[in-house]
Amino acid sequence: MRELVLDTETTGFEPHEGDRIVEIGAVELFNHMPTGQTFHKYINPQRSMPQGAFEVHGLGDDFLRDKPLFKDVAQEFIDFVGDAKLVIHNAAFDMKFLNAELGWLNYPTLPMDQAIDTLAIARKKFPGSPASLDALCRRFNIDNSSRTLHGALLDSEILAEVYLELIGGRQPDLVLADTSSSQTRQDGTWRAKTRPQPLKSRLTEKERAAHAEFVNKLGDSALWSKL
Repeated sequence: MRELVLDTETTGFEPHEGDRIVEIGAVELFNHMPTGQTFHKYINPQRSMPQGAFEVHGLGDDFLRDKPLFKDVAQEFIDFVGDAKLVIHNAAFDMKFLNAELGWLNYPTLPMDQAIDTLAIARKKFPGSPASLDALCRRFNIDNSSRTLHGALLDSEILAEVYLELIGGRQPDLVLADTSSSQTRQDGTWRAKTRPQPLKSRLTEKERAAHAEFVNKLGDSALWSKL
């Protein structure tokens, strides 16, 4: 199964108010393992970065001026995405911008069911707890010390680690238990079945006698004497 952990950086919050994408970063996973393949583009938004955005993105007008327009990278982006699932933190935000940019160019838009929202997963798994990317890094002891400035590719790499923890670790599909001796509850959690026949004791008579002698020395008040 191919998945892309994706993040965008933008000039603001609303594409239909003139805000644009300035950076796209994506990290490829295959069967929940990083492949080393990435997609990363800086994009000229054809507008000035708003005051305060410099501190958030580390990007300025001068830096973005000679970067390609979205139309110049759109086909490459679509080809890279293909039919892969898109793992995004707060997917509605990034999908809104991606589909606005694609729509302006008359490209097919990305269906929302192609996205996996890690924010929604985190809120369901840890209700009432902070669910920002930084908060989840703290929860899972993921080093995000290099995240002094937001960057799409860096955030995608960090989110990939967070996502793998949210779904059960680096190899969530690896099952070591024999499914014939286990069962899954309706809520999706696993629990062991009771054995139809108890295992035969491996305790020898010598070990049993030594244990009884030890318990006798503890006196009648010992917990084991009451069992």
